[in-house]
Amino acid sequence: MATIIAVVNQKGGVGKTTTAVNLTAALTDLGKRVLLCDFDPQANATSGLGLDKRKLRSSVYDVVINDLPAKQAIAHTKFGDVLPATADLAGAAVELISMENPNLQLKNALAAVKQDYDVIFIDCPPSLEMLTLNALAAADGILVPVQCEYYALEGLTDLMNTLRIVKKRINPSLDIFGVALTMFDGRTNFSTQVAQEVRRHFPGKVFATVVPRNVRLAEAPSHGLPVTVYDRLSRGAAAYRAMAEEFAAKLQKR
Repeated sequence: MATIIAVVNQKGGVGKTTTAVNLTAALTDLGKRVLLCDFDPQANATSGLGLDKRKLRSSVYDVVINDLPAKQAIAHTKFGDVLPATADLAGAAVELISMENPNLQLKNALAAVKQDYDVIFIDCPPSLEMLTLNALAAADGILVPVQCEYYALEGLTDLMNTLRIVKKRINPSLDIFGVALTMFDGRTNFSTQVAQEVRRHFPGKVFATVVPRNVRLAEAPSHGLPVTVYDRLSRGAAAYRAMAEEFAAKLQKR
């Protein structure tokens, strides 16, 4: 039975999709059965695993809005399975409002495929709105990427407040599975200071592995490949392989 992890941070540009895509690929390499649910209308996780979003016959939009069974929309790639997104998802938040139990549509959809996977990642949009609430309602835990830059902790207070509200009203079992430090620049004292501050705020939750700033990480999505395939010897690839091993170990302890 899958553990469902929402990859979430309302701040954009923190490495959220990069983390979702590369952990999916790295955990698949470790023999885990992984599904990546792309729940961001930008659909970058979909293209990041090699799918052409213009040629998809169905997507997660059809699953949550039109009651299409999730199995019929899942695409299989050699890097892991994908429940893809298209631009149609941008209008889903408005349509969800008029539905019965609007916050539970994704949870209900994923329930039918939970037994097929060890891990299901949900790549959330960079905002705290209806789509993200659906992801948090469906998830067993959240993974929060935090960039090692100025304003790193900005907005995390709002995220933590939302987490408390969701725990209280919708999903009592939701917790923080882990915090991933991204865009780390070892040449600066500032990155180290930010990493220390994040660890102080989230004791015991921060992965030991930090993801460095790496050109290959930025290039890989344009080729429709995870960095672990695009340049397996890069520092970015090594970091996500190490983080995947940490992730798998944490998973076993749950």
